[in-house]
Amino acid sequence: MSEKVDTEWRHFSALAAVLIFDALFLGVAPEGPWDDPGFSRGMIGMAGLAFAYVAWYRFTFRRRGLIPWLDLWENPERTAKLEMAIAAIVLFLAWAAGDPLQPFLPDPTGLVLTLVGLLIALQSAYVLLSIGPLSDDETT
Repeated sequence: MSEKVDTEWRHFSALAAVLIFDALFLGVAPEGPWDDPGFSRGMIGMAGLAFAYVAWYRFTFRRRGLIPWLDLWENPERTAKLEMAIAAIVLFLAWAAGDPLQPFLPDPTGLVLTLVGLLIALQSAYVLLSIGPLSDDETT
C-alpha cells in the first residue's frame, strides 16, 4: 500500500479548473435549495477546491489518498517552511477578499480563504513541531 503508483491526477485538475472557473467567473448554477444560485455557486466552487486538493495529492505523492503523512515527504523541513509562506499568502488574500475586494466577490470568500489559510498553517506547524521539539529522535 505504501508503493508509489503512477496515479492519474490530470482528470481531477481539469475538473477542478472548470468548476472553480465556473464558480468565480461564469456563474452557471441551478437555483439550489433556497432559490439562491449563490449557494449553488459556492458548492460548485467548494467541489472544485476538493478536486484540486485530490489532484495536488496525487501529483505530489504519486499515490491515492488524502492525508499527507509525514513519512511521504522528501524534505519535510523545507516543505513545511514553504507551506507556512503559502499560508501567509492565502491569509493575505483572505484579507483582500474580505476588505478591498469585497464588492467584487461573494460575501463568504474571505471566510473560506481564511479557513484554507489556517488549515495550511496548522499542517505546517504540525510538521515543524513533529520534526523539531516534539521529535522522537534522541540525538540531541
